[in-house]
Amino acid sequence: MRTGKGRRSGLKFAVAVSMVGVVVGSGVVGVPAPASAADTVRGLQWYLDALQIPQAHEITKGRGVTVAVIDSGVDATHPALAGQLAGRPGAAPAGSPQGQIDRDKEAGHGTSMAGLIVGRGGDRNRQLGIAPEAKVLPIALSGSEGNGNDAEVARDIRWATDAGADVISLSIGFEQPASIRIVEAVQYALSKNVVLVAATGAGGRTVDSPANAPGVIAVNATTRSGGLASASVVGPEVVLAASGDDIIAPVPTVVEGNGYAVASGTSQATAIMAGVVALVRSRYPDLDAANVINRLIRTARDVGVPGRDPEFGFGAVDVLAALQRPVSAVDVNPLLAAGAQPDGATASPAGGQTEGPAVAIKVKNKTGIMVAGVLCLTVVIGAVVLAVVVARRRRRRTAPPVGPGPGRTLVGGPEFPLPGYGHPGVPPPGYGPPGVSPPPRSDAQHPHPHQPRPQPGPPFPPPAALPGQPGGSGQPGTAPPQGLGGPHQR
Repeated sequence: MRTGKGRRSGLKFAVAVSMVGVVVGSGVVGVPAPASAADTVRGLQWYLDALQIPQAHEITKGRGVTVAVIDSGVDATHPALAGQLAGRPGAAPAGSPQGQIDRDKEAGHGTSMAGLIVGRGGDRNRQLGIAPEAKVLPIALSGSEGNGNDAEVARDIRWATDAGADVISLSIGFEQPASIRIVEAVQYALSKNVVLVAATGAGGRTVDSPANAPGVIAVNATTRSGGLASASVVGPEVVLAASGDDIIAPVPTVVEGNGYAVASGTSQATAIMAGVVALVRSRYPDLDAANVINRLIRTARDVGVPGRDPEFGFGAVDVLAALQRPVSAVDVNPLLAAGAQPDGATASPAGGQTEGPAVAIKVKNKTGIMVAGVLCLTVVIGAVVLAVVVARRRRRRTAPPVGPGPGRTLVGGPEFPLPGYGHPGVPPPGYGPPGVSPPPRSDAQHPHPHQPRPQPGPPFPPPAALPGQPGGSGQPGTAPPQGLGGPHQR
């Protein structure tokens, strides 16, 4: 999650410490690329090659798929996102701001997530998304910085479903079990054939909501070398892992004048995974959500402990295998198992934000020189008191298993049975069930996200002005975007 000073607990964006001020090329837009390809946006997109996205794009680029991004909103004027957003500018759930403006002025989180999914590319200094021919339906949370509460997130999941989303990307989270309203919203989306992808958290003790809700693809982040990123969360709900380390993505120019920044975390891994889901849905338009999920987990590359494990889940996503390998059909969503339904019980809140130790970071200053620094995570007295209370509560819980569960088998081939580890949203006995919800939060509560203010970076080719810049003609509370079909529109 995002870390910062003096923030309230609650909904957060699943981003670790940002590395900003990226030096890429020189001059202005339209200047020929510099001699070194590594000094371009494309050159910094190491994960595209690691995931074999260029080869995947020879098969499909995501055409016909709509990915809803529930986040801080998206900067529709960014050149990497020109023509990539679905719906009218003013279309939004009742009571929400329009989605085509990014309300996160510190990091431009929603813009980055959208760019990772559908960035249109076109030259080496413009972001290329995982599914550049898909469209993003941006949904902005109503907090002043693009954050909200779980009642709002549940409502937005339902709205995105009714608006025709094929995939819902949630690089956000609450440090608590999934509430009944989140679980029911997820069930509603699944019943309408929508695939949901969510970030596990940022190095916490348990997987966040909504990633811990039954049926959601909970995503951990991996490093360049394929290991588990430090921002990931270990827990039985983890389903898949994807690249999430040093990921360049577009941001509004109010965040970075050059329009790009680099960050790490499960947020980035989740957006990348959502793009992969869009590729699979485009390649196999007749597959329902259950079989899309089944294809992803059965073709995953097994890493870590053999079989399903609480770090990588079923494994690291294998994009080409998911697009090409034969996989037998299933009748039931493999992430839903007996006992996955919410029981209506309630539990104490899982606690607020816990701050970690100082984190070493490196940023480039205005002259392009690497400057080592330390991000000191300030802990206020109230947070310390809350941490003590949370620690006492958590000590009363049984620790989740860290080794392979009984009956696990290797995952990867078309005929491998699913391991007997239980549903990701239903941990083994003795582990707090994610269907248990804390006391309802006040709808007026808008916890802040947790991420440091990015530092200004050196010059970069300024983004070109976007012809026909979308305006805010629509009003919050309007009907779902026009022109979007049902979940199977291609």
